[in-house]
Amino acid sequence: MTKLPPFLPEETLHRVLRIARLDGMSVAFIAGLFALISALAGDGLGAIVGLLVAGAGAIELHGATLLAHHEARGMKWLVNSQLVLLVTVLGYCALHLIHSPLPELPSEVDTLIQQDADQLGMTKQGFLQLFNRTVYGGVAGATLLYQGGMALYYWRRREAVARAL
Repeated sequence: MTKLPPFLPEETLHRVLRIARLDGMSVAFIAGLFALISALAGDGLGAIVGLLVAGAGAIELHGATLLAHHEARGMKWLVNSQLVLLVTVLGYCALHLIHSPLPELPSEVDTLIQQDADQLGMTKQGFLQLFNRTVYGGVAGATLLYQGGMALYYWRRREAVARAL
C-alpha cells in the first residue's frame, strides 16, 4: 500500500476553513434551537447548556473568521471551541448520571415501560435508571470521540495552516 503525500498547506487551510464553518454553523444553529425549546419548556438548565454549546459553535466560527483574515491564532480558537463543547456536554451528562430525577410519564408510556421492565426482571425505577445511564453514557462517549477527534484534527493542522497563512 502506498502512502499518499500530505496535502499542500493551502489545501489544508481550505479544508480546515470548510470544516470549521460547517461544524460551527451546525453546532450554533442546532444548540440555539434546543436552547430555545428548553427555555420554552421551562427547562432552565437545558437552556443554559444549549446556550453554552451554541457559544462553542460561535467560538469555532470566530476561529474560522480569524483564519480567513490570515491570523494563525484562529487555530487556537478552533481547538478551544471543541474543548469548550466537550467539557460542557460531558458536564451535562455527568450531572444527569449523578442526579437524575425521573419525570412523570403518561400512563400509556408507563404501561409500556413496566412491561419492558418485567421482561428484563427489573423494577420500573431500575429500568428507567438503566435507560438514563445508557442514553447519557452514549452521548458522553460520542461527544468524547467526536469533539476529541475534532480538537485533535485542528491541533495536528496548526503548522500546515500557519505555513499557508
